[in-house]
Amino acid sequence: MNIEPINIETILTAFGLTMIAGLSTGIGSIMAFATKHTNTKFLSTALGFSAGVMMYVSFMEMMPEALHALSEKFGEKTGTFYLLLAFFGGMGVITLIDFLVPEDENPHEVHVVEDMRKKSSLKRTGFMVALAIGIHNFPEGIATFTSALNSMELAIPITFAIAIHNIPEGIAVAVPLYQATGDRKKAFWYSFLSGMAEPIGALIAFAFLLPFWNPIINAFVLAAVAGIMVFISLDELLPSAEKYGEHHLSIIGVVSGMAVMAVSLFLFI
Repeated sequence: MNIEPINIETILTAFGLTMIAGLSTGIGSIMAFATKHTNTKFLSTALGFSAGVMMYVSFMEMMPEALHALSEKFGEKTGTFYLLLAFFGGMGVITLIDFLVPEDENPHEVHVVEDMRKKSSLKRTGFMVALAIGIHNFPEGIATFTSALNSMELAIPITFAIAIHNIPEGIAVAVPLYQATGDRKKAFWYSFLSGMAEPIGALIAFAFLLPFWNPIINAFVLAAVAGIMVFISLDELLPSAEKYGEHHLSIIGVVSGMAVMAVSLFLFI
């Protein structure tokens, strides 16, 4: 994988991809209001596919690239140590975020469109649910943005995978908000705006990382983003795919995601 030159066009493209990924929560809210039944087979397969893409890219492309750069600079053993530090550091950051979000407000609990016909006894506010989504989406925005700074061949499938991941998150925001307020517009806009945490994450990465960008910073970011994406796959995508009740379809999705990435990356060799 060759790191593309970081110019204004690359930066704008990176922001654009992050925006697309983040605002896919709005698609989830539209699905919640426009359909009578949740297509669990589609979501289970799509979530598995996203997990397959993220894990394959992390272990087969991002980690080896980061290890190569770190080993060249620090030697094989020290470089590997820094790689592991960054990888598990990325996992640690998103684990901490999960601990900070109350379990009852966790947006990764599975919601379906049919739930909107049920009376909710919960008194939680829609704002807290949308805020929880925003907190979870923040590191995903950094992941999408920094992957685009590295290579479009990585950024596009990662954007696609995170966008699919955000569709059920949009449902997770819209359903309880509608239950709490009875207001479709408010539910849609909170869902839509919660996805804005991803471009905000991109802005933070732009402000704090880009001025110091070099091959070593790039390697640390690649390893940390790999950790974030593996954690998202194992903690969110695969459990959600299972909860939608289509075990075999979710596994087919995982294998298909890996196969698609394997073929596409092979073609770029």
